[in-house]
Amino acid sequence: MVFSSTVFLFIFLPAVYIPYLIFKNVWVRNILLIAASLVFYAYGEPKAVLLMILSIIMNYIFGLGVTGKHKKPVLIISVVFNVAMLFVFKYLCFTLDIINIFAGGAISVPSIALPIGISFFTFQAMSYVIDVYKKPGLKEKNILNIFLYISLFPQLIAGPIVRFEDLAAELRKRTVTLDKTVEGIKRFIYGLSKKMLLANTMGQIADGAFNSELSQLSALGALAGGIAYMLQIYYDFSGYSDMAVGLGKMFGFTFKENFNYPFSTASMQDFWRRWNISVSTWFKEYVYIPLGGNRRGKLRTNVNKLIVFFLTGLWHGANLTFILWGMIHGAFLMLENYGVIAFVRSKSKAARVISHLYCLIVIMLTFVIFRADTVQQAFEFIGRMFCGFGGQFVSDNEVLPLLLSPFGIIMTVSAVIFAAPVSVKLRDFMAKKDRSALCSYISCGFTIALFALCIAALMTADYNPFIYFRF
Repeated sequence: MVFSSTVFLFIFLPAVYIPYLIFKNVWVRNILLIAASLVFYAYGEPKAVLLMILSIIMNYIFGLGVTGKHKKPVLIISVVFNVAMLFVFKYLCFTLDIINIFAGGAISVPSIALPIGISFFTFQAMSYVIDVYKKPGLKEKNILNIFLYISLFPQLIAGPIVRFEDLAAELRKRTVTLDKTVEGIKRFIYGLSKKMLLANTMGQIADGAFNSELSQLSALGALAGGIAYMLQIYYDFSGYSDMAVGLGKMFGFTFKENFNYPFSTASMQDFWRRWNISVSTWFKEYVYIPLGGNRRGKLRTNVNKLIVFFLTGLWHGANLTFILWGMIHGAFLMLENYGVIAFVRSKSKAARVISHLYCLIVIMLTFVIFRADTVQQAFEFIGRMFCGFGGQFVSDNEVLPLLLSPFGIIMTVSAVIFAAPVSVKLRDFMAKKDRSALCSYISCGFTIALFALCIAALMTADYNPFIYFRF
């Protein structure tokens, strides 16, 4: 089930939220949310819900065991169990394909369906056990709290990944206020708008380019496709995160922000402080720091970062394109750290502009690799960006008509504008002018208008994928 669907908006959410408001007891509310979360996941993955339940029960047991006399072996077993589960469902077929390349196709490759959101709920479960190992006081004896923590439907299948210690108090006691509810609804609608209006429009442009015959795609068409995909994946994922944060507020939970205007960055290092923050933080806390972090010299620090970015790419999917995407990001961070790309450290306005453009180009080109089905397709596509001049470009008919239509122009301009912190600066400006009340009225009217547009789009849309569901 996806948030941007009529089933979720008009059936599932009211059926869960209205009883939630009626029942005030926190344990009744927790049981209601657990049941709702299992139904939410089982709606799209009826068999995989058993896998998630197994993961929850096993990690609950591991959490009890990592505070005992044999805590280190239990921790190791828990990590092996979780990694093995990820490997079987996500990487086994990929590994067998690679072996077959060298073994001449001797091994039969099974067909294994990828459970939606397995990377997210597995990482969240692993973080609980590791945190309890480090801080025994976090151990949770009530299995229902662990069930709710891992399965909570607002952030179950695409994050953000939440640490148990950040949610522990609210699992036991939380309040739902009118202010939180209004704030949550507004945040949800903003996220829904990002998804339905911006991400979906950019996605159709990007798909037109990437699914076309590349030899008949012009440089303009390829560039439009690359930029469109960069904007699509941002608004798709940040929109989902906004909806998750908004739903959390409605139910009394506080989730940390997952995006902070990543395209405003002036260095690749800063980009990763702003992009998919929960996953970046997870790899920092549970991989980079245990490897030694930056405590063992510059060379070891950069090797650790390359390992982290290799795993970050692999985490996104069992494909060489994802691994290459991660490694290129790691390489640029290393070049910045060594001072090879020195202008990112300059404070001058000219250097800041150059740094910003450099980051946008690297981000766009690496997202082309991320989006492509194969490494070969990725480099052919990038080649069209720089060499697609002359000839008859039939494939442009799949890209430019939507981009140059009135609706496409409005959505593209909006996508570019709102990728920068325009709304934040406008809100701060209105606050300084003591016009917060006016800003609030405008915000409410704007939110209602956006919701109406989203519903209209939802009723007519035949294109509504969520990119990160496959991770």
